[in-house]
Amino acid sequence: MPGQHPRTCHPDRVPSAQPLSSPKDTFITVYGRKPVLEALADSALVVDKVLLAERSRGAGVEEIIAAAAARDVPVQHVSAHRVKVLAGNGRHDQGVLADVVAQRMRPLATALGAELARRAAGVLVLDRITNPANVGMILRTATAAGMHGIVLPRRGVPGIDPLVVKASAGVAFHAPVLRVPTSEQACQALAAAGFAVLGLAGSVPEACPLYDRTAPERVAYVLGNETSGISEQVRRELTGWVSIPMAGGVESLNVASAAAVVCFEWTRQRAQLRGSRLQPGDQQ
Repeated sequence: MPGQHPRTCHPDRVPSAQPLSSPKDTFITVYGRKPVLEALADSALVVDKVLLAERSRGAGVEEIIAAAAARDVPVQHVSAHRVKVLAGNGRHDQGVLADVVAQRMRPLATALGAELARRAAGVLVLDRITNPANVGMILRTATAAGMHGIVLPRRGVPGIDPLVVKASAGVAFHAPVLRVPTSEQACQALAAAGFAVLGLAGSVPEACPLYDRTAPERVAYVLGNETSGISEQVRRELTGWVSIPMAGGVESLNVASAAAVVCFEWTRQRAQLRGSRLQPGDQQ
């Protein structure tokens, strides 16, 4: 309720999310001839390289090579097997992929040591959300609301693939994505960095209605699986619970819709505390 504070995190807890040098923390892999062409045609995107399966023929291949040359993007000819492995989708890669630089994506620990260090901030943590459409819509919503980060664990949540990119309407390339091995490790690291780590739930008795409390200065909202909610492992890492009040006999919202409510309530409160309305395009 208003004025309540979540329990204090364990004093001996230390962040377990360490910066890792991984291409998956730097690039979004786009596969398929049309998506690769679209990425090369978008001057707002930085394409690091294109990988083309040896002996690829047919419509689009020459266009891809020409488009890459026009932007001075290297094209590497590799085995079809390598393209399939890197794309992770043997049925739809069409023998080509491109690594697009995600300029705001980084390891969570890197962000905690830089832009998220000792400042007011709002973050989302996705815990075993499995539907790529939901992940894409959450990325779009959280970025639009000005959240400082969306934690996408490497395990338990879909990677940023063409389905996620499509659902985000391309925002995934520019979203402040934070990477970490698991959602449990993300919650541990955030709590140790002074964030209130609040689970979103509709049926937890101790949950405080979202509109009845002022968001903590440093807060991470955890969104759980579409069916089973927040996992038991992550529940143990939470410092509190919030809920979205429901009327009309409705039990809950789709997780992407719930994320939108949480993000824009956070934005509203933050703008109110600053004494001015947040204008479109304001930097968070």
